[in-house]
Amino acid sequence: MQISLFSSAIVGILVGFGSSIAIVIAGAQAVGANPVQVASWVSAICLGTGVASIVLSLRHRLPMITAWSTPGAALIAGTASAGIPSYSMEAAVGAFLVTALLVLVSSAFRPLTTLIERIPSAIASAMLAGVLIGFSVDVFDAATMDPKLVLPLVGVFLVVRLYSPTWAVIVVLVMGIGWAVILGKTAPYDASGSLAAFALIVPSFEPGAILGLGVPLFLVSMASQNLPGFAVLRASGYSVPTRSALAITGLMSLLTAPLGAHTTTMSSITASICTGVDTHPDPSKRWLSGLFYGTGFLVLAVAAVTVVAGFSTLPPGVIATVAGLALLGPLMHALGAALAPEQTRFAAVLTVTVTASGLSVFGVGSAFWGLVFGLLAVGLDLMMEGRST
Repeated sequence: MQISLFSSAIVGILVGFGSSIAIVIAGAQAVGANPVQVASWVSAICLGTGVASIVLSLRHRLPMITAWSTPGAALIAGTASAGIPSYSMEAAVGAFLVTALLVLVSSAFRPLTTLIERIPSAIASAMLAGVLIGFSVDVFDAATMDPKLVLPLVGVFLVVRLYSPTWAVIVVLVMGIGWAVILGKTAPYDASGSLAAFALIVPSFEPGAILGLGVPLFLVSMASQNLPGFAVLRASGYSVPTRSALAITGLMSLLTAPLGAHTTTMSSITASICTGVDTHPDPSKRWLSGLFYGTGFLVLAVAAVTVVAGFSTLPPGVIATVAGLALLGPLMHALGAALAPEQTRFAAVLTVTVTASGLSVFGVGSAFWGLVFGLLAVGLDLMMEGRST
């Protein structure tokens, strides 16, 4: 067996976990999760990622790499207004269950997936950009509050990304921890408990949370995780078992939601690390990387309490900086995709603006309204074009 099968999986785990765990923790805190629930969230989402990757890779003998929805975590984190949660943890879990059910329905009812695919990609990207832009702004808000802590990390990021955008965020995370220690800004570390601790959360199905969080989470996860993840596999020459992938990830999302996890999806970035020629020259052998990758996330599920305890010692500026810088790349791609087609440019800008505004009507958050206004603008433009012809 080639060592590259194992090393590719390790790199995928480091990139996937290290570059986005701060965003997951920020999302959990945004819905008022207590430390035990945050740890349960991280444990559960790692468990879902690990099990789904192993099951799909074994079943189809393909490198089926799954992940949590990083844009989804950013969407959740963006629901808090001035640090005050817009939804309770119980309402968030209810929304996560609805998201999981929508994914399962998509796997069984092909027209629903087709309907999602028919949403203009520019509008879906604009909604995502509106969610992400606040995180990048938060970096410089944090720099205003503590320039000595934040600005050196931004400088390191700008330099390292010239050589490796993939590793730049991980370098900033490691250096951020060290820099916070040197400046004496870390809190005492609580070493009590180091294994996975799951907390069962009774869901509350609130219409505002379902429409403002559950539906946008489904759309973002499908548009920016599942569909690109399938595209990565196709680009590597594999025939993708789409319905099976949606069924397994939807089922894992359904099972882990009561433990706090938002959603398990297909991966795109880490999948590209584990599915190419560098992993193994023989495409039929690359599925083994999916087993190593999934096993690694099962190990991380056990260590989640330690991870969360470590992050809790860091000053908020480090978390905000790591999360904001990690999302600059996705923000750039989302804005590029949103503004590229001229015919939907106005609708895309409207979608970004409404989503980023934090608008809340009838208890429904801005991501949903951004999508509504964007689709409305597209529909009106099409009506005017029809009349003019």
